[in-house]
Amino acid sequence: MKYKSTLLLIFCTASVFGQDINYSVDTSRFLIHEVNVKTSELKFYWKDDKGKRFGSIQNLKGHLNSNNKELVFATNGGMYASDGSPQGLYIEKRKLIKKLDAKTDGYGNFYLQPNGVFFLSKNREAYIKPTNQIKIKNILYATQSGPMLLIDGMYNKHLKKGSKNLHIRNGVGILPNGNVIFVISIEKTNFYDLATLFYQKGCKNALYLDGFVSRTYLPGKNWEQLDGSFGVIIAESK
Repeated sequence: MKYKSTLLLIFCTASVFGQDINYSVDTSRFLIHEVNVKTSELKFYWKDDKGKRFGSIQNLKGHLNSNNKELVFATNGGMYASDGSPQGLYIEKRKLIKKLDAKTDGYGNFYLQPNGVFFLSKNREAYIKPTNQIKIKNILYATQSGPMLLIDGMYNKHLKKGSKNLHIRNGVGILPNGNVIFVISIEKTNFYDLATLFYQKGCKNALYLDGFVSRTYLPGKNWEQLDGSFGVIIAESK
């Protein structure tokens, strides 16, 4: 009995419910940007004051420049419908723009369960939670996407190590200090490796935002992608 217990302990050390805790990824494969949400000007954007969708990072940059703001960072903030509207929950400046999509049987990555919501509270605290845990109150900004990559420190069970489903992908995670990290893969990657990057950084919860259409603007790291046609854009300015 003692011998069997030792074998079980060794097995659990190497793998926790299918999660290979000894596996790691090369961080140079990813562009990473950390944001202190308490002190930075991080906002979610969809349409301008005239009701026109920004669409591209270039358009958002121009809008901010015209208001004497400098764009520091931007990335597309989740999936969108054919008309450019956010897919699933979207809250901007405490206003509910689009309702939570609680379906669990839809098609595509968005509905790979559990999906989730990245949101900022009115107190400027960042959270990522599965969709079924979301309560629409005291939220300043929110965007829904899927799948969740990490849930309470565990990989989403649907993510497969070594998967050949490779694309450029971006996502967001919450660090132990409460800061947020945004990640986009520089080369094509699978969900498992993207989740692993967040795991290595100490995130307990992380959310996939979108795939091959993803773009990121981060001139501080010599990365300037201004094209694209998106729904929600998450941006930091000063």
